[in-house]
Amino acid sequence: MCGIAGFFDRRSASPDSMRQTLKAMTDRLVHRGPDDEGQWVDAESGIALGHRRLSIVDLSPAGHQPMVSASGRYVIVYNGEIYNFQDMRVELERKGATFRGHSDTEVVLAAIEEWGLAETARRLIGMFAFALWDRADRNLTLVRDQVGIKPLYWAQDDDVFLFGSELKALRAYPGWTPSIDRDSVAAYMRHGYVPAPFTIWRDTHKLLPGTMLVLRNGKDPETVRYWGLDNALEAANRNPFNGSDAEAIVALDDLLRDAVKRQMVADVSLGAFLSGGIDSSTVVALMQAQSDRPVRTFSIGFHEDGYDEAKHAKSVARHLGTDHTELYVTSADAQAVVPHLTEWYDEPFADSSQIPTYLVSRLARQHVTVSLSGDGGDESFGGYNRYFYATKIWQQTHRVPSWAMALAGNAIQTVPAKAWDVMGHLIPPSRRPSRFGHKMHKLAGTFLSDDGNGQDALYRGLISQWHEPDNLVPGAREHKGMLWDETVAERIPDFFNRMQYFDTLTYLPDDILTKVDRASMAVSLESRVPLLDHRVIEFALRLPMRMKYRNGQGKWLLQQVLKRYVPEEITNRPKMGFGVPIDHWLRNELSEWAGDLLSPQAIARHGLLDPEQVTSAWTTHLSGQANLQYPLWTVLMLQDWLDRQCMGQ
Repeated sequence: MCGIAGFFDRRSASPDSMRQTLKAMTDRLVHRGPDDEGQWVDAESGIALGHRRLSIVDLSPAGHQPMVSASGRYVIVYNGEIYNFQDMRVELERKGATFRGHSDTEVVLAAIEEWGLAETARRLIGMFAFALWDRADRNLTLVRDQVGIKPLYWAQDDDVFLFGSELKALRAYPGWTPSIDRDSVAAYMRHGYVPAPFTIWRDTHKLLPGTMLVLRNGKDPETVRYWGLDNALEAANRNPFNGSDAEAIVALDDLLRDAVKRQMVADVSLGAFLSGGIDSSTVVALMQAQSDRPVRTFSIGFHEDGYDEAKHAKSVARHLGTDHTELYVTSADAQAVVPHLTEWYDEPFADSSQIPTYLVSRLARQHVTVSLSGDGGDESFGGYNRYFYATKIWQQTHRVPSWAMALAGNAIQTVPAKAWDVMGHLIPPSRRPSRFGHKMHKLAGTFLSDDGNGQDALYRGLISQWHEPDNLVPGAREHKGMLWDETVAERIPDFFNRMQYFDTLTYLPDDILTKVDRASMAVSLESRVPLLDHRVIEFALRLPMRMKYRNGQGKWLLQQVLKRYVPEEITNRPKMGFGVPIDHWLRNELSEWAGDLLSPQAIARHGLLDPEQVTSAWTTHLSGQANLQYPLWTVLMLQDWLDRQCMGQ
């Protein structure tokens, strides 16, 4: 896990000035790689590649980057881990390759020389983002892993092409002064993140997962897909899994064991995040089953009701015999993180679980350098509550007139969220959603949305923080991507599967993986995600619906694997989000901070949002009539980010 940055400048410049600029860019990424730094500059070609290293595999100087291939043709700066590099190394040695050290970086270079870049990318199992300079053809190629675990940004301004692991590296390039994209702001207000390939800055981009970008001298960048979910889905449809339940359980167990085992390879200390839910418990169980010593596990707890997962994690840890560390944090501990959030995330980002994710990363980093997590299980195996509720809602309401739906939405919202929480206790605990009142008001918002009709509109309503962002951001036209693409429904007619598809391509890389990457990298911790081995995703695509959703519960097959290691009664509980009580804090401990950022004067000062809508939402939340924590958190993270931009940070 490292940080990379660089530029391709066709204008002549001295090597010293290029190195100075490159150092300014990589210095912004020191948190991603505190152990080492390196530069490679070819002033004649105008190329500069920089690297910050967090040493994980091959801690010797032989793993130093930028690294030049054995023939001298290729130069690479690389962020991530390749989990099948040892297998590739054996194959390459049989073909005559020799190696100076033991790093996966050297293996990637040798593979490119042997098989070419495109074929090498298709062979890689791991998380990675790298830049490769071809000294013979004088072209630069950026590559991002299949799922988008590792980030990579780029921008082109006249004769200069910039890239980096984080936007702050690009901002360090002298003379690069991007402007805010109002259309991106509108998209952010809906999602709580800026959806790829866009960023908050105009003409600045996220490289999409499974994509290579090739920059040839004098030509515009060309993007090429080497892996895509659509192709994987087509292959799955041609070869569906037709085995029995027992065969599926064994197949998934074997595959996950291999994915976890590969990700346990490190030359530094290693552990895992453990929430006590299905995903993280499965990862930890498979780690412990393949370890000759207790696995280090970490969880944090909150004293507030409905937010504490530590007790569940402790039960799983006790059963598996891990070396478990838990920390109960106070509201003051969590709130101390808030002023740093926009610094870590570079652009507005409003998933409030960024706070506990940072806290558990900080806890783990006190003991280990690498931590495995359970992210990705919901998208692949059908775990999000919205998959079940949206399907049921559609079945029950799609023939109801829109005016009747609007009446129902208004009726739901007239009942305060706290009252819905009380009524929610009539639902059996095993089926009761956490924060029931908030979810009821969220549902009402979908009934009142003016975002069209149909299943996809219902899905958009459920994932939207603000339902009409163009009205909230005057003069903006929201960037609209695949969530509005009607051809997706033609290719994936099943609503449940289509929501999984949407989440895997949008919410997963742009929210979940971004959150984990920035939170862990802020403390120089490498986070690995075995459930997002692309082989696991491809296997899950082949599964029939009955192996994902059964007896009113999602992730059925994953649960069956877990039951081989942990008794069902330990992990059988309603799904909880990894959250913090932002709703309560905004009315109490954070009210002064929030009130300042949400005041009409503060909103008007930046000129991006409609002050009246923000004031109305803030007043409603303070009154307790509705829980608007997530829409308000989206505004707060934007406002705080804008304030920091004004201060030059």
